[in-house]
Amino acid sequence: MTGLAGLTLAEWTAWVIVVALNAYVLFAGADFGGGVWDLFASGPRREKQRELIANAIGPIWEANHVWLIVVVVMLFVCFPPAFAAFGTILHIPLSAMLVGIVLRGSAFVFRAYSYGPRSEQRRWGRVFAISSLITPIVLGMCVGALVSGEIGSALGNLGNANISFAETFVRPWLHGFSIAVGLMTLTLFSFLAAVYLTIEAGGDTELQEDFRKRALTSAAASVLAALLALAVGAATGGVMARFISFGWTLAVLVASVLSASIAVVCLVRRRYQLARIAAAGWVTLVLWGWALAQFPAMIPPTLTIDAAAAPPATIVATLAVLVGGAVVLVPSLWYLLRVFKGRPA
Repeated sequence: MTGLAGLTLAEWTAWVIVVALNAYVLFAGADFGGGVWDLFASGPRREKQRELIANAIGPIWEANHVWLIVVVVMLFVCFPPAFAAFGTILHIPLSAMLVGIVLRGSAFVFRAYSYGPRSEQRRWGRVFAISSLITPIVLGMCVGALVSGEIGSALGNLGNANISFAETFVRPWLHGFSIAVGLMTLTLFSFLAAVYLTIEAGGDTELQEDFRKRALTSAAASVLAALLALAVGAATGGVMARFISFGWTLAVLVASVLSASIAVVCLVRRRYQLARIAAAGWVTLVLWGWALAQFPAMIPPTLTIDAAAAPPATIVATLAVLVGGAVVLVPSLWYLLRVFKGRPA
């Protein structure tokens, strides 16, 4: 079933999933990054830094997981073979990620509403911060496993008694490239959070300076992690080879470099609103560059989007429900952000 611009219905649905994943990265990713800076709060304003992070995350952190729910449900309903492959081959890191999300959210609430001694609040704070540190790394490692083609290769090992458990369920996500992507994910999330927090600090110039320096540091770390991922991944061929080849993917890669440069310049010049736009653009372009390089594969190197798709009737019904839900969801999220993040009149 073919749609606009020669894309099939299944391919359009896959791009909808990318849009939802993009929203999750920009909103929930910054929340994870906030937890990282909570862990590394330092200096004479350490407690004020943590208080700012808690106030920034508090009103919206639960709502941000809506986008992850959209991604998971659409994969489950519209691309069941891919969902089964992810859940089987990556059951260890995905379980770790789920535990991290639950621990992080629980610890954040318990710390905020703890009436016990200060030491109890600090313990919950450490759980929140460490979970915020580990979870993005694991998420990035899952992406690295997908991009490298290791998931697709491991699928062929299922049912083979001569292949070890580690070869099928550990090696696909625990290798140099996946670790590099995990570190890149962590640094990008930390960068987003630091940039957002320069605006959350408002008129407190000292706190703005604290997070401006953290943003510049994490930007440098993100560039190093990205170069490492490109160097390691290019040697493996496949998706990463297409990512740096001439065409749309290279144009997106160049645009992401420009966005990163603009974000850094804006931070140096203390133009925080523009820095936020450029930072979000940088992360968005990295994500879409990956999606374009991998297209039309759902699980490289062999499982395509169309091959993994459910029947057209199922996809149409799912998209209809998604549109109906968006009529309620999008205005509600806009109003939530307007109430808690809008400037006072």
